[in-house]
Amino acid sequence: MHEARTMIGVLLALALVCPGRAAVELNGMFGDNMVLQRDAEVPIWGTAAAGERIIVRVPGQRATTVAADDGRWMIRLDPIEADGPFEVRVDGENRIELSNVLLGDVWICSGQSNMVWPVNRSRNAESEIASADSPLIRLCQIQRATAEEPLRDVAATWSICSPETVGGFSAVAYFFGRAIHEATGVPIGLVSTNWGGTPVEAWMSTEALEALDVGRAILASWDERLAAYPAALEKYQNETLRAWEAKVAEAREAGQTPPARPRAPAGPTSPVRPGNLFNAMVHPIIPFAMTGAIWYQGEANAHDRVNGAWAYRTLFPAMIRDWRKRWGQGDFPFAWVSLANFRAVPEEPGDSAWAELREAQTKALSLPSTGQALAIDVGEADNIHPRDKQTVGRRLALWALATVYEQDCVWQGPSFREMKIERRRIRLSVDHVDGGLRRGVTTNAPYPSPLLGFQIAGANRRWVWADARIEGDTVVVWSDEVDEPVAVRYAWADNPACNLYNDAGLPAVPFRTDDWPLSSQPTE
Repeated sequence: MHEARTMIGVLLALALVCPGRAAVELNGMFGDNMVLQRDAEVPIWGTAAAGERIIVRVPGQRATTVAADDGRWMIRLDPIEADGPFEVRVDGENRIELSNVLLGDVWICSGQSNMVWPVNRSRNAESEIASADSPLIRLCQIQRATAEEPLRDVAATWSICSPETVGGFSAVAYFFGRAIHEATGVPIGLVSTNWGGTPVEAWMSTEALEALDVGRAILASWDERLAAYPAALEKYQNETLRAWEAKVAEAREAGQTPPARPRAPAGPTSPVRPGNLFNAMVHPIIPFAMTGAIWYQGEANAHDRVNGAWAYRTLFPAMIRDWRKRWGQGDFPFAWVSLANFRAVPEEPGDSAWAELREAQTKALSLPSTGQALAIDVGEADNIHPRDKQTVGRRLALWALATVYEQDCVWQGPSFREMKIERRRIRLSVDHVDGGLRRGVTTNAPYPSPLLGFQIAGANRRWVWADARIEGDTVVVWSDEVDEPVAVRYAWADNPACNLYNDAGLPAVPFRTDDWPLSSQPTE
């Protein structure tokens, strides 16, 4: 017993004199089956013991660095040259070997539930999954998490695209990547980082929000909410849940469907809290080298009475600028999906939160290297998650193929340029005609319907449905109810019946010619 105690004492003393070395670890973004960005400087980073020497090997390169005092290390490789799958090896006190790595183009795919929406719940799911044997497409899923401060690491899983792996992956991301790969032959890495029901401010850094008037107001509102959270949580647990449990018992006894569980108050770790998703699901993957990003989000902000469409005009472009600044890759390509049509087709013109949010999205095109894919004709009146994700992914891919890959293809639908009042008519000139304007076929406007979706108003600002006719590369709009028209709107509704297309089959961008106050615009 005495000898055993002596040996334990010696081992403890040695441990104090010679502390153990921390194992070299890679950031969670790096794993087997991943895609590394071609034709670019490639950062690789992780943690180790302070002062530990790290060696990274890829085909044709060997780079070294030393872990900093806080254990962090990063190596930036010159553009990698490799044919086919290769290995990445990292050596320190231990060795990490990553296999089946490809060079290609990496795309970040982010947003809320319509970006989350998986292939196995999309249109023609069975056949799409069966045909998804695409070993040069790699799928990276970022594990959902929230954080009150920026995290250093992330949980991510890379897999080879196949019928066994694609079903649960983002449909928009997959159909986008598939279209690019089929058109270019380039290996594609798709990084899916998204969370349903979340607003744009959750995906922004708090520093970016603090630089904006609207951002500071949002943060102040959340400070008040968090201060009241303990009391709200106590009330929820002791009153709201108990009342719900009683109603559930009553419903079951009566053979009725029990009511849904009430939602708990949003607290410090909520995914809708400003900055929480940026901290946990974006910050840790920066500066992973990539080609660009696609984005499908906005429904949560359109429903927000305070931080709605008007605030989105400021928040969304600020988020894009913030990501670009932090990634350090300049104005990398960034495209998004304009909100799909949703709810009932209106009988009369009126205010529309979704139309105002779409306008806010379109205004972000003023930023360089941006694009927008329309979904105004693929939505479902009774489903906020339309199942046709193929059209959305293809339209995003058309933007990328035309602007990033410099292929000869049309990616934009007709967009308003200017108007001219001609007595009782207004003539609209548009860009991106691309072969001519035509009436298209949509679920709300089956061919051969007349040209639909136009509203017209006089100085009294009373909107009425308008007649419209294509004349060459212009559209003429009028109504017998308006003798002196001054403004036109097109596709201005949550679910507009609209059918103006160009000859490439792309729908016209919703627009308005007026600058009258919107329902989401602050009155102060």
